[in-house]
Amino acid sequence: MRSTRPPLRLACAFTLALPLLGTAAAATPPAAPARSAPVATPAPAAAVERLHALFEQAWEYDLAANPLSATYYGDRRYDDRWPDLSPAARESHRRHEREVLARLAAIPRDALPPAEQLNHDLFRWMYEDRVAAQRFRPEYYEMSAREGVQALNEVSELMRFAGVEDYERWLVRLERLPAYLEQYAAMLREGAREGRTQPRVLMERVLLQLAMQLVDAPERSPFWARFTQFPDAVPAAERERLQARARTVIGDAVIPAYRSFERFFREEYLPATRTGAGVWDTPEGAAYYANRARHFTTTDLSPERIHELGLAEVARIRADMQKVMDEVGFRGTLAEFFTKLRTDPQFYFQSPDELFRAYVVTAKQIEPELPKLFGRLYRTPFGVRPIPATSAPNTTTAYYSGPSLDGTRAGYYYVNLYRPEVRPKYEIEVLTVHESVPGHHLQIALAQEQGELPKFRRFAGITAYIEGWALYSEVLGYDLGLYRDPYSRFGQLTYDMWRAVRLVVDTGLHSKRWTRQQAIDYFKDNAAKTEADIVNEIDRYIGWPGQALAYKIGQLKILELRAKAERELGAKFDVRAFHDAILETGAVPLDVLERHVNDWIATRR
Repeated sequence: MRSTRPPLRLACAFTLALPLLGTAAAATPPAAPARSAPVATPAPAAAVERLHALFEQAWEYDLAANPLSATYYGDRRYDDRWPDLSPAARESHRRHEREVLARLAAIPRDALPPAEQLNHDLFRWMYEDRVAAQRFRPEYYEMSAREGVQALNEVSELMRFAGVEDYERWLVRLERLPAYLEQYAAMLREGAREGRTQPRVLMERVLLQLAMQLVDAPERSPFWARFTQFPDAVPAAERERLQARARTVIGDAVIPAYRSFERFFREEYLPATRTGAGVWDTPEGAAYYANRARHFTTTDLSPERIHELGLAEVARIRADMQKVMDEVGFRGTLAEFFTKLRTDPQFYFQSPDELFRAYVVTAKQIEPELPKLFGRLYRTPFGVRPIPATSAPNTTTAYYSGPSLDGTRAGYYYVNLYRPEVRPKYEIEVLTVHESVPGHHLQIALAQEQGELPKFRRFAGITAYIEGWALYSEVLGYDLGLYRDPYSRFGQLTYDMWRAVRLVVDTGLHSKRWTRQQAIDYFKDNAAKTEADIVNEIDRYIGWPGQALAYKIGQLKILELRAKAERELGAKFDVRAFHDAILETGAVPLDVLERHVNDWIATRR
């Protein structure tokens, strides 16, 4: 999965008309507010100018308010600082979001040309979505077992280190880290007073991650990694100076700050966390989960309806799995087949290097096949990197991190090499399709390369579209020459099942009050993923309510739109043109995507 949430989190996090899915009412851009008196309509050019000025001002505000987002996007102006998490700053941000909506309402939509009306609608949708979440104080839940201040050293993965000034920015940022950790602790303390915390079972995992920061020498700190090698542009004398300063900053500021934060976390925060797993066990928990479901799926589907959809998809995929079992001649039950896949050494590499090479080779084999399915391809390259050791034991199998705004940083497909003996070979093809191409990298790079769109659209993190596309892309592996081995085909089904299971367990945990063990057991009963992956996944859903719903909902919508296009266009259907039409909008709510594809079908017809 791609992390689609740069805000308070460690920026990487973050996005049919099957009649049974209903309509995406929550994502439908609301009507323009009624006016009690006539208002003079400005000339279109003046209205467009005001609109884009607001877009740019809001974008700049967000970068300044969250330097981690700026770093993620490749804007180096804020690489020497952290977000301000003081109560006054957070209240200022909430007030700003409401003010943006007021300023937008003052720009009459009817005075805009159609393309700008869409920009107006999407911008309003984004800010109304933000304002709707304010009452739930989502910042109190920002730390999870996967993301948070426990591994801030990984921010350097996103920064440029080409010259002395880049190292200087990183050192200044490290000098300011103690103040950031103090603010973060104060914010968690606020949340604990209100009963808005993550579950204790997740926070106990964070305690283990914090322990990795409590070293007895700067050279053993994860923050030292950037000072072990330098580019040629940094002279030898400067390297020695930077290393000497780094020893002082890490030893005198970073390590003591983490010791203090770990003590607060262990002695004060952890005992105050809740013992339940679902977010229902928090103030306004049911309403917050409904809000998160709308946010991540861009639909008005209820948790109950989503749960039913998940059960139906699980049953469908189980039947397809049985066909593969029959093909390979396995005579046992599905559970016994899962056991074979989890335990048979033939399905696993024994070293991280072997596993890493397999990911790289697979990614590079796919690229030459892409013109079969796409008329327009990306210009921005991507690479493959291992997930850093500080987070690998507690995070997912892989994730994608997008390229920078200025094109100086490529996109990266991060793969988990921790314990290769639990990372199956038969998952490599389907995982690579999802995280690199034609999944996340192809879609995100194409969106970012559309310079005519405002930045908020080029970098939109609408999860149902982003993850729906990546999950749809997994099926395209068949057209790209993958899944020739029956076990690789079973791997594709395993990943499809994984996302179907998410609909069941996410709603089970947060709406139906399932226990963590119930969710783990259901996952194990229906997917061949290893237990280590399953536990990490369930803990991810617990800590990030609603996000796991987006994948299947988005995939089903795209599959439905493709089926409609094939049915109505017949011999005129061109899969390359269809994919280009899906991708040309960038990430948008699902109902907006549906209207766009319907217009495309009408034009082709």
